[in-house]
Amino acid sequence: MPSIANENSERMSLRVPATAKAKLVRAAALRNTDLTNFVTQSALREAEAVIEEAETIKVSERDHLRILELLENPPKPNAKLRAAIAGLPDSL
Repeated sequence: MPSIANENSERMSLRVPATAKAKLVRAAALRNTDLTNFVTQSALREAEAVIEEAETIKVSERDHLRILELLENPPKPNAKLRAAIAGLPDSL
């Protein structure tokens, strides 16, 4: 399980090699922004992509149509499903 970063601070310190910092500073200047804004915006774009990838299920068009068909016309419960339902607590 991924660890959760400390979210109590608005400040974040990073240690990067001098060559990496120089490249980031140069890129920020080319975008006419400061280093903090450049790094924050770049990191947020990457974070959004990572979250979307983790929370999105991609299926083929064929599978998508099959899922819709099963949702609209579910199969009758088989013995395993009936047994699982029977094992559920009554409070659900």
